[in-house]
Amino acid sequence: MKHWTEGFDDDDADESLVRPYTITGGRTTSERNDLTLITLVTAISEVSSEAERRLRRMQPEHRTIFALCKRPLAVAEVASALNLPVSVTKILIGDLIETGQMRTRPPLAFAQAGGIPDMTILEAVRDGLRNL
Repeated sequence: MKHWTEGFDDDDADESLVRPYTITGGRTTSERNDLTLITLVTAISEVSSEAERRLRRMQPEHRTIFALCKRPLAVAEVASALNLPVSVTKILIGDLIETGQMRTRPPLAFAQAGGIPDMTILEAVRDGLRNL
């Protein structure tokens, strides 16, 4: 029988063999329904000392998200920066929101338009994607 590590090159040694469910403590889906790919997340700059203690006890990925989001970033951008699946990133962001260390908001275009994007914008995006 083959050992599970057979077939891995030493070149892959720097890549993590940790599965995403380990990072999330076994959770596979986010409890938050308001986190979409384009939801903007921002770290709260002045968090309480209790929130800072909780952040130190969290996974390194939580701390990385907190550091990345000093300026507003979309959930998809955070996932890309972490090189993690979006589903895992949503769980980690949800943890930070729950502990009062982050806040979310819809993108400005959606907020200004009452949540419904202008049809001309959608058509321009569609046309741009077709041209790729």
